[in-house]
Amino acid sequence: MLMEGQAIRLQAVEEGIHEVVFDLKNEAVNTLSQLAMQELREAVTQLQQTDGVTGVIFTSAKDSFIVGADITEFKQMFDHDEETIISNLIRLQGLFSEIEDLPFPTVTAINGIALGGGFELSLATDYRVMGDKAKVGLPEVKLGIYPGWGGTVRLPRLIGIDNANEWICAGAEKRPAVALKDGAVDAVVATDQVRTAAIDLVKQCIAGKFDYQARRDEKKSPVKLNTIEQMMAFETAKGLIGAKAGPHYPAPMQVLKTIQKSCTMQREQAMEVEAKNFVKLAKNAVTPALVGLFMKDQYVKKVSKKYEAQGSPVKQAAVLGAGIMGGGVAYQSAVKGTPILMKDINQGALQLGLDEANKLLGKQLKRGRLDAAKMAKTINRITPTLSYGDFNRVDLVVEAVVENINVKKSVLAEVEGHMPEDAILTSNTSTISITELAKSLKRPENFCGMHFFNPVALMPLVEVIRGEKSSEAAIARTVSYAKAMGKTPIVVNDCPGFLVNRILFPYFGGFSALLNDGADFRKIDKVMEGFGWPMGPAYLLDVVGIDTAYHADAVMAEGFPDRMQHEGENAIDRMFKLERFGQKNSKGFYQYEMDRRGKPKKLADEEVFTLLEGVLGDARDFSDEEIIARMMIPLCIETVRCLEDGIVASPAEADMGLIYGIGFPPFRGGALYYLDQMGLAEFCELAEQYKHLGGLYQPTERMKQMAAAGETYFGGEK
Repeated sequence: MLMEGQAIRLQAVEEGIHEVVFDLKNEAVNTLSQLAMQELREAVTQLQQTDGVTGVIFTSAKDSFIVGADITEFKQMFDHDEETIISNLIRLQGLFSEIEDLPFPTVTAINGIALGGGFELSLATDYRVMGDKAKVGLPEVKLGIYPGWGGTVRLPRLIGIDNANEWICAGAEKRPAVALKDGAVDAVVATDQVRTAAIDLVKQCIAGKFDYQARRDEKKSPVKLNTIEQMMAFETAKGLIGAKAGPHYPAPMQVLKTIQKSCTMQREQAMEVEAKNFVKLAKNAVTPALVGLFMKDQYVKKVSKKYEAQGSPVKQAAVLGAGIMGGGVAYQSAVKGTPILMKDINQGALQLGLDEANKLLGKQLKRGRLDAAKMAKTINRITPTLSYGDFNRVDLVVEAVVENINVKKSVLAEVEGHMPEDAILTSNTSTISITELAKSLKRPENFCGMHFFNPVALMPLVEVIRGEKSSEAAIARTVSYAKAMGKTPIVVNDCPGFLVNRILFPYFGGFSALLNDGADFRKIDKVMEGFGWPMGPAYLLDVVGIDTAYHADAVMAEGFPDRMQHEGENAIDRMFKLERFGQKNSKGFYQYEMDRRGKPKKLADEEVFTLLEGVLGDARDFSDEEIIARMMIPLCIETVRCLEDGIVASPAEADMGLIYGIGFPPFRGGALYYLDQMGLAEFCELAEQYKHLGGLYQPTERMKQMAAAGETYFGGEK
């Protein structure tokens, strides 16, 4: 053993061949923390100074290789001034370049996940052997930055400009077949053979069968494209990637600028360009927001793991109600491997549910994400039924019938009599009190909410709602099932609308009040989409369904009459009365027709203004700033109320609930992070300007106290 540290050890494999083993003590995965990089420096120095070394392999003692840099250290790294950040980057780039320049062949054995800095390290070696279950990639753009340890330099020279642009700008993880085809790795073998294959490859290099020096020269030299070819590659990419990234995410376009400028340079010059352009992103406001989201997501996963550890797995599930929602739940359960019964009272509804599942599976088949055999296997996990005959063997039931309290109570009481006593019963209600629904049950401790968002297959969030009598065992098993379905569960306490809808409806309240004061809903949509929402409030109401919003609004008004009740008819009431329900019947604030791909296409409908006479105020032009303030103030205050009322346990879970549940702009970090960035004192001053609009615009007393004391929701972590 030449060296043994906390993260790395250096050992001899056999005569002449040495091994750098990444094995971070007391952790499940390897990261390239400051400690690991310091020890890597020591290992490289040791290799440079040791006589008789003829080859080196880089391996991991974990199931993964290296999952990337230690993101918990990013804030500390990026808080430095620009010159210090650039200097630190150039120093770390230099370490990887020293690995690339070692006087003997080097091979990385990628046995599992190799992302970010972990993959950049592998690019610095001469060759890469990848396990058949491993994944590689450079996902840094998802954190608002790009690879800064040589990734933008080496990858284009290995796999070509076009491929590198796509790999880095999309930030996707790549499977072995793609990585091998593109040339990012040199061989794919069974996972248990990766280390052996790496040793064999080093031996072949030593024997002169592979020209590893030629590979190095290729990575260190300019890209072999003429001026015309370069221009075509980058101009095409700018159009495609710029349109996809949008104006709020600067990292992908900065990647293109960096690669375009550096691809004609030798390694050292190119590295300098990478470092200098990187710092522009490190100092951009989007980066800490996205890094913060990653940390919050990790926290949410950590919380759900604790519940998961307490809950028994669901081996057989069931869903009541076989409409679009029920079919979506059945599909999601089946595609992730949990068999599910789909129960309804008529055959037509069952067929609708099966059609929904088949449609979703067909899309996966068309995209090549599954084959016909897997599709058949998945659909066979869904058992349609008109009876409760097989419910005596279920572990968990999801009730997804019509959103009517009396119907739900009746159905829940009925199914409870057919379930095992220890099975868990859940309701997919979006607004109705779980505590109230539990009153119809004999075993309320085995009941909780399990609120999916539509469309189930696409929306990542599941709210797990704890009623007054819900047991921890019920919550734990429901969380476990949500995780098994590939969802992100967040446990919340019971109240009208729970977390996400309780926060969403004040936002809709701000929208209705703007219309009442004469704002044009089309301009509101445009402004809020410019702010970063995937769709404006009018468009969102059409997608949610005006009828759904109308009924939910009544529940919210009854639950929070001081601020969510409104006098007289508003635009949502009028739309409901006119049966303009949105996309589901092709007319709402907009009208809809199917495009060539079978998706509803939004079109203007001038008739709406006539239909809304009496609920729209005299036309008036509002500034973008006023529209944003009137929309966002109610949403932010209600988020705070949910935190203060104990509906949600932490600021991190509140922010992630909004991002995963209703598409809160990720680059803004969540509602509470948004408040931290604005400053509570400034926010309260802004809200004061609109206090005449009612309770939705009144900050809580605690918010005012925090504003006076200069406190934040994330403890200064902006």
